[in-house]
Amino acid sequence: MLIVCAVVFIALLGVILFLSRARGQSPTAPLAQSTITSMTTQSSTNPTSDKPAADELKKKLTPEQYRVTQQCGTEPPFRNEYWDNHKPGIYVDVVSGEPLFTSLDKFDSGSGWPSFTKPIENGHVTEKTDKTFGMERTEVRGSKSESHLGHLFDDGPSDKGGMRYCINSAALRFIPVEKLKEEGYERFLPLFEKTK
Repeated sequence: MLIVCAVVFIALLGVILFLSRARGQSPTAPLAQSTITSMTTQSSTNPTSDKPAADELKKKLTPEQYRVTQQCGTEPPFRNEYWDNHKPGIYVDVVSGEPLFTSLDKFDSGSGWPSFTKPIENGHVTEKTDKTFGMERTEVRGSKSESHLGHLFDDGPSDKGGMRYCINSAALRFIPVEKLKEEGYERFLPLFEKTK
């Protein structure tokens, strides 16, 4: 019986360490963000929300997209669509289509999830305190859809502000540069012309 308890304890400890390291989480590192609020805040308070009803979302999204965006889920690291995407373009909210991030601000964090140094524009994401799993983190949500996107950490590249937006691929839709105009996002084309 003692051996079984020891094995279970070691397995649980391993899972906790894996989750902590995979997310690059420093549980005690404070993030100085003025927009952080409690995760328990009611989502219906956003008058600009473009969030469809749950039954409509279940039809529109894959089960994984629904689990991640509507139930605050996390997809597996290194087994998601965009963690290793290096094409130029933008990433939009899979629920609302709101532009969120660009490939210009994407970097390889080694975490297995798409990581960005900043949002495409201020106000396109919101941040909330997340106290799940016995630690305090900063959750990132789409400002229009109020969907769960991922988490924000302060271990990003120091020359780019030091922040890492660790985002689930399931919360995103990638639009390559060559399709920006066709998809209605031509206002972001100048960002990529500057890099030529």
